Amino acid sequence: MSELLILRLIRRHLPRVALAGLVSVAAELAGIALIATASWLLARAAEQPPLTALTVAIVAVRALAISRGGFRYLERLAGHDAVLRALAELRARVYRALTPLSPGGLRGLRGGDLLTRFVADVDAVQDLLLRCLMPALTALVVSGVVIAFAAAFSPVAGLVVLLGAVAAGILLPWLAGILARRTAERTAHARAELSTATVDLVRGAADLAAYGATDRAVAEAGRVAEDLAGAERRGAAVNAIVSAAALLTQGLAVIGVLFAAVSTDGIPPIMTAVLPLTTLAAFEVLLPLTTAARRLQEVRASATRLAAVLDAEPPVADPQEPREAPSGPVALRLTGARPLIPVREGSVAQAAGSGGVDLDLPPGRRVAIVGPSGAGKSMLLAAMVRFVDLSRGEATLNGVPISLMRGDDVRRLVSGALSDAHVFHATVEENLRIAAPEATPERIAAALAAAGLTEWAASLPEGLSTVVGEDGDRVSGGQRQRLVLARALLGDPPVLLLDEPTEGLDPQTADEVLADVLRATPDRSVVLVTHRLRGLEAVDEILVLEDGLVTERGSHDALLAADGYYAELWAAQELAEGRYAGIG
Repeated sequence: MSELLILRLIRRHLPRVALAGLVSVAAELAGIALIATASWLLARAAEQPPLTALTVAIVAVRALAISRGGFRYLERLAGHDAVLRALAELRARVYRALTPLSPGGLRGLRGGDLLTRFVADVDAVQDLLLRCLMPALTALVVSGVVIAFAAAFSPVAGLVVLLGAVAAGILLPWLAGILARRTAERTAHARAELSTATVDLVRGAADLAAYGATDRAVAEAGRVAEDLAGAERRGAAVNAIVSAAALLTQGLAVIGVLFAAVSTDGIPPIMTAVLPLTTLAAFEVLLPLTTAARRLQEVRASATRLAAVLDAEPPVADPQEPREAPSGPVALRLTGARPLIPVREGSVAQAAGSGGVDLDLPPGRRVAIVGPSGAGKSMLLAAMVRFVDLSRGEATLNGVPISLMRGDDVRRLVSGALSDAHVFHATVEENLRIAAPEATPERIAAALAAAGLTEWAASLPEGLSTVVGEDGDRVSGGQRQRLVLARALLGDPPVLLLDEPTEGLDPQTADEVLADVLRATPDRSVVLVTHRLRGLEAVDEILVLEDGLVTERGSHDALLAADGYYAELWAAQELAEGRYAGIG
């Protein structure tokens, strides 16, 4: 079961949870003893005995009242300390599980769904410990003590308490869990859908407004919110009915204990008051179990979603005995390499046909890859950094297959600005230093200059300390793209991969940025994926990729002379940019 998997992951914190449970037992027993002692004191005082006969009870009431508060404080302290430690470890484990899945293994999950799993579903484990396990442990011990206490004076009263405890502590929670199971699954699913819809609305507000789709998106989010509210209302109704049944059981048990005490021969008269009130107080520990059972179903749904992440196999697994990463100059070679072609969200397919990409990248060689969308260009780059596996063929670094190396080692040598590069809600400088935490101000300035961001950075209100917003939403698309490019240049890998580095820029700026990037990387191998052909005369070789296969290759001039796809695309772009220049 998924919740057992979660408990195994945080098992080293369970002794702390058990300690908090024992303190909770002490607090509840102190409270019940307080009620029993106070009721005995009142009943005994009604008989007007000497004051000395009440002294012990008076002191006991004071001591129990103080100890109950003290134990309750210690329970909160110990419980939350244990839970927060467990949550911290679990959240770290979930993050470590997500890291090797990104990006290839997360294609079927949207950002809002991931956020729900990482935040809300992890937080639900808190309720598993504090609102499910601890109440059950406390109820088990306390009800056993109270049953023994009642049976010591009246076996019939003890039997009544036992039957009431079984009904309120086992049968009704079991019924609540059965009724809440389907509601819990719907609630967890609806909560994830609502999170996804909210993220889409916030991040895509500008695009939705531009296409006139805001009202439709808001209506869809409203429908999801209404589904969630309906599921929660149904769950609340079930909880109310079961809770009412538990209260009825409590009342019947108190009445049954009262009659049992009255009808038992030889029982002290005072105990006819003490036993019912003690039973009443004891059932206060059992009543939360119905809510705990319902919450357990919700936690189980969250645990199932977490287990799906924790048990997921990474799309590219590291070898058990990895080879050492090469040092010194690095040469990347592809031999018959075939990328995986995306066919729909969350899935990929092998390109049809035979053959593959052959490519030699000694230090300093620049290669451009062009082709129609969906040809496999970005997936080929992803395979070079071991985000996905090649469907066939081989990629090597200095003769060592990258499949025999750790993914992190490969990405230290081969990296850059890929299509899914993320900009964090942080400052410009912090986003840059992700690639090189120890970079000097001079290196950062050089990377900004190569990406054409020097003037822009100088114009920012707080300079490099300016926050760029979630995924760079406080800057333009072109500035965001150049910031990603500057970060890739700052990382200074031996093999630099650039996926559409000038996307979102006007033609003149795109030409300038590409020229600056190539000038800034004279000794590095560069693989440039682009739809824009201007400036490619500066690279050593151009590959035209279609359906994962190289259909044309050569220099810029040679491909123009071949009068194939490349030449047709060049003519179309020249015509379009000539019109753009005329408009400008």
